[in-house]
Amino acid sequence: MSIFRRNKNQTAEDQLADDAVTPEDVAAEDDSADAAAGEDSAHAAEDHTADAAGGGYTEATTTEPAPSLGRGPFDASEVEDSSGRLDLGALWIRGLPGMELRLEVEEETQNIVGATAVLGDSAVQLQAFAAPKSMGIWDEIRAEIAESIVGQGGTADEQRGVLGTELRTRMPSAGPDGRTVFAPARFVGVDGPRWFLRAVFSGRAAIEDEAAAELMDVVRQTAVVRGDAAMAPRDLLPLRLPQEVADAQAEAEGDPEGTTRSADDLNPFERGPEITEVR
Repeated sequence: MSIFRRNKNQTAEDQLADDAVTPEDVAAEDDSADAAAGEDSAHAAEDHTADAAGGGYTEATTTEPAPSLGRGPFDASEVEDSSGRLDLGALWIRGLPGMELRLEVEEETQNIVGATAVLGDSAVQLQAFAAPKSMGIWDEIRAEIAESIVGQGGTADEQRGVLGTELRTRMPSAGPDGRTVFAPARFVGVDGPRWFLRAVFSGRAAIEDEAAAELMDVVRQTAVVRGDAAMAPRDLLPLRLPQEVADAQAEAEGDPEGTTRSADDLNPFERGPEITEVR
């Protein structure tokens, strides 16, 4: 199983992917009181009006109703089991022909913090978080992401998408020649029962609906396993290696001759899952 560390000479688009997928993007103070969280969400919606001078953030003119979970993404209670999906713990992901799946590992803790599905020159990164019982958190998180990106000189525009209001952004960074370049990313959020699923599209899927269609289907076919453990809102739901990969890895570690199967031999989605280490 290959481990890829962050490359200091990565492109602006790669940098955006790293920046966009870390859980710190949405980490904030605990929302232990649902009522307090509701007030924060309302204030966030008021504070982030369109900035005509800077052109940094525009809100959708209408509010898209929350998508029906019957169309996906699904709560684990809505599907019989993980059959046909790769079981990553909190996420059950259904693959597509030719799709690669990469798992991001936090360097300090070695915990898996995200799963990225790659198809051609497009990718979508998935993370699931705990959420309050009585309300969703996407409106508030979306405003926070927009504020952060605009504060760095980028742009963030709300648009209506197939899963509700989404955020299309352009993140500035220094290019190889020192000039400022902008890398696109599309943030999609779904509020479920006591969980929140965030999908970050990059590559062509960030700007072209047609390129995003197949990966959007991956998002909609994903099932989230919230579990019964008490967790603060916005805590990342735990991910793990698929059992077959973990078993193969354990066999390989206990086989000094290297005659057992490697994790790469399993190919759950034709290739991978690969492991990407993030800081």
